[in-house]
Amino acid sequence: MEKKKEIIIIGSGLGGLATALRLTKEGYKVKILEKHSKPGGRLNQLKIEGFTFDVGPSFMSMSFELNELFDSYKIPNPIKLKELDPLYQVFFENREKPFKVWKTLSNLEKEFKEIEPNLAAKTERYLKRAGEFFHDTEGKVVKSNYNNLIDYLLQLASVPKKHIPYLFKTMWSEVEKNFESEEIRVIFSLVAFFLGSTPFETPAIYSLLNYTEMKHDGYWKVEGGMYKIVEEIVKILSAEGVEFHYNTEIVGVDNSNGKLYSLLDHKGKKWTADIFISNSDAASFRGKVLNRKKFSEEKLDKMDWTLAPFTIYLGVKGKIDGLMHHNYFLGNNFRGYANTIFTSSISPQKPYYYVNVSSKSFPECAPEGCENIFILCPVPDRRFKNNWDDKEELSRNIIDDLSKRINFDINKNTLVKEIYSPVEWESMFNLYKGSGLGLAHGINQVGAFRPKNKDEEFPNLYYVGASTTPGTGLPMVIISSKLVTERILKDHGRVIS
Repeated sequence: MEKKKEIIIIGSGLGGLATALRLTKEGYKVKILEKHSKPGGRLNQLKIEGFTFDVGPSFMSMSFELNELFDSYKIPNPIKLKELDPLYQVFFENREKPFKVWKTLSNLEKEFKEIEPNLAAKTERYLKRAGEFFHDTEGKVVKSNYNNLIDYLLQLASVPKKHIPYLFKTMWSEVEKNFESEEIRVIFSLVAFFLGSTPFETPAIYSLLNYTEMKHDGYWKVEGGMYKIVEEIVKILSAEGVEFHYNTEIVGVDNSNGKLYSLLDHKGKKWTADIFISNSDAASFRGKVLNRKKFSEEKLDKMDWTLAPFTIYLGVKGKIDGLMHHNYFLGNNFRGYANTIFTSSISPQKPYYYVNVSSKSFPECAPEGCENIFILCPVPDRRFKNNWDDKEELSRNIIDDLSKRINFDINKNTLVKEIYSPVEWESMFNLYKGSGLGLAHGINQVGAFRPKNKDEEFPNLYYVGASTTPGTGLPMVIISSKLVTERILKDHGRVIS
């Protein structure tokens, strides 16, 4: 019997776990090294005195990619999902009543009838265009490996020519062309903003995200909380004999005869394997651990990174009628705010933020008569604002604003509180300068212009996750796991056992 090839995966984010699931099915022996004390990376869970919070991602989109992952393992999807409709509600400053954003277009039209006539027809037209782009490029661009830049450009050349203008227009120009009211334009742009970019810089191709949220699958909540995804995959992997080693941070490597030979952890221990996969950030790992000149701090700083997360986790006494499971709180100067937030060296005075209250759907997330409130405010990363000693001030600013807008005194009713500034996010999850979702998706950082999922020098080192192909977000990192698995199977074959 042939000895099973051994693989070490650095990091247990969703990309690393999904890759482990696929490669275990192919007969590889897998070990996972995790810096944190538990698996999941940003897809994690925080428990404090009876309250349970999603640390990062709070909903699932493109759920068919989650189904595909478990299909590849030949088991039914064990995750129980419930579709959202309405998807979320949006509070604009100086407007008391929020807008509910419905997936059902007839309901959406009724909600906005006073400010955007014929919204259902306009949305259908807008989503039809985005859907055509999605389906014409999904297989050729998003779900393909490239050997080199020429290979990528040839793939792009096979995309119908009508989509070429999409590459050179912004997402904002698309919503501006299709909708009249500023509110609708902003709402359809939120998907870009809260993915860590702005619609004024993000290419129009990302209107495909509106298509996936409203037409092609929608948004889903996970029964038991988002961390259930991690728990179910870990359960399968543990039963298969996959080893998990926690509190293990990789700080260096050894190579031999041109191949990666071993990893060095922060305690001085060496880890050897036949093949290595990094689920740490694909750009900063090359710079910080491999010391590649192309990924030096100076070069990394010049890349476009997604905004950093500033997150607040509140356990609150009392039930809050004005909040749904998903809520957005916005000001009235979206363009001005978006244009300055990226590079500001000070905390935003009137921040835009997202509020998740999973206890609205799953009461077990909070003690009886209480709510769990998770607040996410996108802020500048640490290239622009390095010092976050003012995190309590920003937190107070956000909580005071939220209390006023929902007419509920949060401070007076707070039972537990935890704040993660970009400093904590960087420290916990090795996020470059605190960037929440890795590299942004400008036209010069997509496809073959992103850090590759196969190392340039070591033929047995690969990458999976948000900063490699195809990009950021839970569905994308699941696709990333499929692409890197295909790459490994092509290079090293399936294992005969």
